[in-house]
Amino acid sequence: MTAAGRVDLHPLDRTGLQAVVDADATGRRWHPEFPLQDDRDAARMTLKHADPVFGCYTVVERSTGLAVGTIGFFGPPDESGVAMIGYGLVPSARGAGYATEALRALVALAFAQPGVRRLEADPLPDNVASHRVLEKAGFVHTHSTADAHWYALDRRP
Repeated sequence: MTAAGRVDLHPLDRTGLQAVVDADATGRRWHPEFPLQDDRDAARMTLKHADPVFGCYTVVERSTGLAVGTIGFFGPPDESGVAMIGYGLVPSARGAGYATEALRALVALAFAQPGVRRLEADPLPDNVASHRVLEKAGFVHTHSTADAHWYALDRRP
């Protein structure tokens, strides 16, 4: 578990990932809106590599103990040390600063790993809230395509 302000990041093991994919909340403390399709897609992708560090984490609201979203990596960093990240929260948890807190914790976790030199994210062009979260966490807009605005954060020496 990684503490991050008002949220905690809980790593998902294979059983937890499969529960998210199946939307099976049996025995789990999940917000009624969780998981969203994006959470299920992220968990399905993570099952392919299931790395204990560069995997998928639930974002748990500390005040309720409920999972309100996911955050994580698209896999381990590539040969040049670049890792892709993604995140999402249930609608009722948005706008409270949880995504920024969770992202800052994920950044700290990533840069604590020796092979990571850069993090990148590619939110949809119309996802202005996600762009703001990235900027608040220190990411810089690098370029845009028809499908995404790209952001990056380099490890500081």
